[in-house]
Amino acid sequence: MTKNTIKTASAKALTVLGLNKSFHLTTGRSVPAVRDFNLNLAPGELVTLLGPSGCGKTTVLRALAGLEELDEGEILLDGYSIANLPPHRRRMGFVFQNYALFPHMTVLENVAYSLRIRRSPDAEVRAKVASALLAVGLENLGPRLPGQLSGGQQQRVAVARALVMKPDLLLFDEPLSSLDTKLRVQVRAELRRLQKSLGTTTLYVTHDQDEAMSLSDRIAVMRAGKVEQVGTPEEIYARPASLFVAEFVGKVNALPGRVEGSSNGRSTVEILGHRIQVPTDRIPAAQVLVLVRPEAVRLCPPSADRPAGRVEETEYLGDRIEYRIRVGTTLIVAAQSALGGASRVAESDTVGLEFVEDAIHLLPFVGPA
Repeated sequence: MTKNTIKTASAKALTVLGLNKSFHLTTGRSVPAVRDFNLNLAPGELVTLLGPSGCGKTTVLRALAGLEELDEGEILLDGYSIANLPPHRRRMGFVFQNYALFPHMTVLENVAYSLRIRRSPDAEVRAKVASALLAVGLENLGPRLPGQLSGGQQQRVAVARALVMKPDLLLFDEPLSSLDTKLRVQVRAELRRLQKSLGTTTLYVTHDQDEAMSLSDRIAVMRAGKVEQVGTPEEIYARPASLFVAEFVGKVNALPGRVEGSSNGRSTVEILGHRIQVPTDRIPAAQVLVLVRPEAVRLCPPSADRPAGRVEETEYLGDRIEYRIRVGTTLIVAAQSALGGASRVAESDTVGLEFVEDAIHLLPFVGPA
């Protein structure tokens, strides 16, 4: 999937403003699916909508494609409104979760289908289909039926079918969810290379954080129909805007703390009865939530100048070992590499904890409602 001859003439910018969508039940009640959704995509950018099931990701995608009617909102491609255009005039390529391939049609026929519907000349159809299949590395599999292909190959056929129309915007609705773990990793890398090569502006939907991190220029984390945070994968992981974002994109220790002072871009924060120095460009509040990823917790011999706790559980995960350590009433998760002869800590051992201070992020503390 590294070769291609399809090129996007000029990538488009996408702007979504104030999108609202509710579904009306037979009981007469309305259920909001998307609320005040705003997002900008630069030309050629790949942005992922990341969030749990039911948060509105697919509804946004279907609204952009014209498959769901908006209650409110505006959709602009390069500044021109497409919100009132029918789906076939929006120039969007949609790759569905189940691929939606016709099982009785060959690969060639599946990819050519939309061109045939538009009554394109035969010579044009052959040229465009050949180009699309070459782009996804399936140029030799045209005569096969979908049932004769692997899951990854079927996914590529779906991509080729979207590419053949030279869309202004590519939309992906969890296209890798039916693949096994190893194939999913392989195909997402190929998708990323293909998207970069084509330069097509792309919006991708998934609930898989690893998928979002590896594919995206930026990630928009959604919760209950709204965007919680937009940022690069590094920003989302290292500087989450809320505890929800921090917990959704990985494991995190969320510890209550108190800011005792600040100078020269660092704050003194008291947690677990000890003080640490945390880099901050601002102090969110006197009472804070101290976010520490497990890989930023180091195990060391107990001493008076650092927190100490008892190892309650160890979990071997191949590339790393995770420890759950009880410090008073607080449970801390720490992770260390399982490679290179790393020293193993046994359950019931007492260990000291050292935090990688530059990896710590502070949020305002919000108590129980």
